[in-house]
Amino acid sequence: PLNAFRDIDAKGLLKDVTSLSLHPHLPHYSLTKNAGDSVKVLARQPIDMERPHPFTEAGNTEFNCLLWLPPNSERAGDIVMTDSTHFTVLFGVSDSIANFWRNLALMK
Repeated sequence: PLNAFRDIDAKGLLKDVTSLSLHPHLPHYSLTKNAGDSVKVLARQPIDMERPHPFTEAGNTEFNCLLWLPPNSERAGDIVMTDSTHFTVLFGVSDSIANFWRNLALMK
């Protein structure tokens, strides 16, 4: 399951997306303290709690799996960051993954 923050998804990347590839490994895309508002976490996924890691030992149960950096005074375009497994068919292609690909391709 995907914990999506649709209220800040101004580009519609998560339209009709309820899950991404099941890939509950160690955390990705932890934000630094100075990230401020320049990085938007659009979605998180559950972490495989069977794999010990300081991140989970600190009480975290989800990892950031989809980040969006909108244009600003220093960046002319959008940047979308997600795990490469969401662009392969190794874990299968669901309707949600196909919708995510479509939304990304049509992003304006």
